[in-house]
Amino acid sequence: MVRATTVDDVTVIATESLSKRFPRVTALDRLSLDIGPGVTGLVGSNGAGKSTLIKILLGLSPATEGRAAVLGLDVATEGAAIRERVGYMPEHDCLPPDVSATEFVVHMARMSGLPPTAARERTADTLRHVGLYEERYRPIGGYSTGMKQRVKLAQALVHDPKLVLLDEPTNGLDPVGRDEMLGLIRRVHTDFGISVLVTSHLLGELERTCDHVVVIDGGSLLRSSSTSDFTSVTTTLAVEVTDSDDHPDGTDALRKVLTEAGITFVGHDGLDAEGLPGARHILLVEATGEETYDLVRDSVAGLGLGLIRMEQRRHRIAEVFRAGEAHRAAPAATAGVGQQKGSGHHEH
Repeated sequence: MVRATTVDDVTVIATESLSKRFPRVTALDRLSLDIGPGVTGLVGSNGAGKSTLIKILLGLSPATEGRAAVLGLDVATEGAAIRERVGYMPEHDCLPPDVSATEFVVHMARMSGLPPTAARERTADTLRHVGLYEERYRPIGGYSTGMKQRVKLAQALVHDPKLVLLDEPTNGLDPVGRDEMLGLIRRVHTDFGISVLVTSHLLGELERTCDHVVVIDGGSLLRSSSTSDFTSVTTTLAVEVTDSDDHPDGTDALRKVLTEAGITFVGHDGLDAEGLPGARHILLVEATGEETYDLVRDSVAGLGLGLIRMEQRRHRIAEVFRAGEAHRAAPAATAGVGQQKGSGHHEH
């Protein structure tokens, strides 16, 4: 049985061997999760099973096998009770264009069981929280994408849930809008104590917003751990330098000097260790101790270059996907003409 993380002895989210199979695809494959309070990111590419998992957790779609509980309630038999206690922000555009934000959110509050006066008061407070108070009487059809996303967040919060499930809340937003939405999501927990499960395919968003990250791929669990564990420091130094009159390509000059001194580099051909482009002007140096820092600093000074940065690189969540791809590729490479065996790998 999955050991549940609890708040006041109530499970936030726990699944055990949860599977969802359709005729042509397996959306979830023996997924076992243990999610506690705070802000948890659920990351995976499109089609990884994120939205399917949310529908099962809300009691809207039955699992093929396995079981799950939300706030201590069984998703198979207590879906209505779960939806009373949980807020849901859907990914797709589902807002009526001809009503105002106030009308819509009040309606959703009433549907959640709030009496009329309380629904109006909660709606005003919630729209103020998401930054729509001044625009609350305008028809939603005239709203920008960012404003519509805020309306969807408001209706998920208006009945004061214990948990909110946010499905791709930054979809369609520009960088400023994404940052503002991520700030709102963080405040949902810090200001109101509401736990959050937020899905995204953008890794960087979750790294800076969430306390805990769950990575799924092809319906299977790749990893579930705290964000600090995901982004712990590595032994790699990222070194960036300026050019000079004597060395018009300062990066190349420094590479040659450090190579002669026996320094080992990470990555190659303009790609960093993750295979990501853009590292051609950044040297990724394997640090063996404090002497590596001293050697890099002295080499930069000896060449007359300017040191832009020299910092320990942190792990990225993207590395988990690459490790998972490598793991899945291994059986395929050795299966030959015989039947390929599934990896069945789950990390807890």
